[in-house]
Amino acid sequence: MNAEITLQLIGKPGCHLCEDATSAVERVLFGFRAAYSEVKLTLEEVSIVDNAELTAKYAEQIPVLLINDRVHNYWRIDETRLRQALDELAS
Repeated sequence: MNAEITLQLIGKPGCHLCEDATSAVERVLFGFRAAYSEVKLTLEEVSIVDNAELTAKYAEQIPVLLINDRVHNYWRIDETRLRQALDELAS
């Protein structure tokens, strides 16, 4: 069981896909936190506007979701796939 999970959602202001991704992640996290209250889950939203390295790496892929520093998804967040990945880490 992984007692700590870190999500990083990389996007930029004014990006409609980024807004959709944020909503999708928040929906999944709501249910996940209810099921796994013992798991410390952190969500950090990062703008590529503020980070030249992230801009160079992900500018054409935003939004990008990383789970524990590994790319999980980009462009659109599949809520079922995200929940399955989190469940696997928490088990």
